[in-house]
Amino acid sequence: MSTILIKNAQIITMNAREEIIHGDIYIENDRITKVGGDLGIAADQVIDARNKTIIPGFIQTHLHLCQTLFRGQADDLELMDWLQKKIWPLEASHDEESSYYSAMLGLGELLQSGTTTIVDMETVNHTDAALQAMAESGIRCLAGKVMMDMGDDVPDLLREDTTRSIQKSVDLLEKWHQYDNGRIQYAFCPRFVVSCTEELLTEVRDLSKHFQVKVHTHASENKGEIKIVEMQRGMRNVVYLDRIGLANENLILAHCVWLDDEEKRIIKERGIKMSHCPGSNLKLASGIADVPDLLEIEANVSLGADGAPCNNNLDMFNEMRLASLVQKPIHGPTAMNARTVFRMATIGGAKAVGLDHEIGSIEVGKKADLAILDLNNFHTYPSFEIDPISRIVYSATRADVDTTIINGKVVMENGNVKTVNKDIVLHEANKSIKRLLKRVPSIVNI
Repeated sequence: MSTILIKNAQIITMNAREEIIHGDIYIENDRITKVGGDLGIAADQVIDARNKTIIPGFIQTHLHLCQTLFRGQADDLELMDWLQKKIWPLEASHDEESSYYSAMLGLGELLQSGTTTIVDMETVNHTDAALQAMAESGIRCLAGKVMMDMGDDVPDLLREDTTRSIQKSVDLLEKWHQYDNGRIQYAFCPRFVVSCTEELLTEVRDLSKHFQVKVHTHASENKGEIKIVEMQRGMRNVVYLDRIGLANENLILAHCVWLDDEEKRIIKERGIKMSHCPGSNLKLASGIADVPDLLEIEANVSLGADGAPCNNNLDMFNEMRLASLVQKPIHGPTAMNARTVFRMATIGGAKAVGLDHEIGSIEVGKKADLAILDLNNFHTYPSFEIDPISRIVYSATRADVDTTIINGKVVMENGNVKTVNKDIVLHEANKSIKRLLKRVPSIVNI
């Protein structure tokens, strides 16, 4: 048995009472076994967290690690141009090695900034290499290959035969689902209604029920996308997903920027989980999701950075701040306060992935997924008489993350990621994107 004692910290628990306490945390193997007070217990590793703050690890519910290599390659475009002119050709150019290093590049950034759990959608090919990177990094994840079996503007290397798409997904599920005692879980990932036949979507519905796994897809991100869906299917995204039986508690929908009242009602009544991605939605000029209204009807809303080429970073601090600030000119200064968005980034994310009994808060019996913040700096002071959650959401940055612990293992300490070799990954990332761009030279100057 391995043990860790973290001493003398301010602890933001995010338990049912959202208590903020001072004291120690004791970790045995992968679980928290004691919280609070001066525990005075011997441990294999002792971390002195005096004058530091411990938070539950961030949970990002929408990412594309396969796109991390494309950071800076697709700036200043709206969604459909961004996909058709840049991202789909780049994804089609991936090989096994580039997929691995794209994932590792993103994982290093996530671990360094206090994210401990992710919901990741890969591309059509080479998902096994990305999952291997996730396994090695120590991240907790819900992940799957993207599924695309229709679309005139989809590159040949991404447009799949329906049966083959389903079989490849099931093969990956059978290899990776519940890996490392459940640290890695598989999800079916049809890209969005625009690129999926009804045959594929209904098969995903049945397989999700059979294997009891999540479905992760995009919906209502952009007005142009909605028009395409209405033309193809005769109704709006969420209404269509409900009609074919995909709208249920196992569905995670990214974006949901443009919902009508009927779609909001379906999301609430069916228990659909929504991932809000404010950075991506702003950069692609998609719009601002009506999150306050969704929270008012008690829908589950969590946060995600989306992919690096539509955000340019994978930083939960950035997403929390944006999620709060973008709503205030619309709904007033008290809308989306710091505690609301911090809740979305932690226990809200845990509920989205169905693991709120295991992660999302610092409580006895839960998995030891934590981040230790050092807020002793110019940009976070003065600290006197300030709500520490407000301090984190509005003032802190990812540079303030000192240590990240996942499953009771220290994966990042003093800013240094232990499970991702930074020098190798940075070198191989540049080497990989150079190789991929040679395969798609026509996109470089669009």
